[in-house]
Amino acid sequence: MEIHEPAATAQDDRAVVGSRSVDIVVNLLLLALAAVLGWDNWRLGAGWASDGPEAGYFPFYLAVLLGAASLFGLANALRARAAPGDAFVTRDQFRRVLQVLVPTFLFVLVVQVLGLYVASFLLVAGFMRFIGRIALWKSLLTPFVFVAAMFWIFDVAFNVIMPKGPLEAVLGR
Repeated sequence: MEIHEPAATAQDDRAVVGSRSVDIVVNLLLLALAAVLGWDNWRLGAGWASDGPEAGYFPFYLAVLLGAASLFGLANALRARAAPGDAFVTRDQFRRVLQVLVPTFLFVLVVQVLGLYVASFLLVAGFMRFIGRIALWKSLLTPFVFVAAMFWIFDVAFNVIMPKGPLEAVLGR
């Protein structure tokens, strides 16, 4: 199956951020993570005890390797010259990522208020209708069937405790 992407306009094709900048930031974040992990595992004990390695022995050396790889990547990124058109993400690509990221983030918040099933219905229906541009009846029927199946599997068949909202309280679940 081939996916056809719409042709981006010149304005949508402009870079939001370059690959070199992303390489530098990611390597700095990994270096900071390696430093925190190394320090914490050194604190736990990164040596060899009479009965074998201490709790932080292997994780400490993995943190050292991560730090070394981060320094190597950082040095390469700093030495590299930014090539024209070396975009990490364009405006159009970033817009499409946000079309998924923002609703997913809102889904997590809505689960806390309305429960998993209502939030799942809204997420699937919203994606189908607004991103997939699928007919309204299909965009309502599909998530209804999906959520009903999910409810039956988790709540009825396996009696798994899932985040509930006011709708489930009205239904007595």
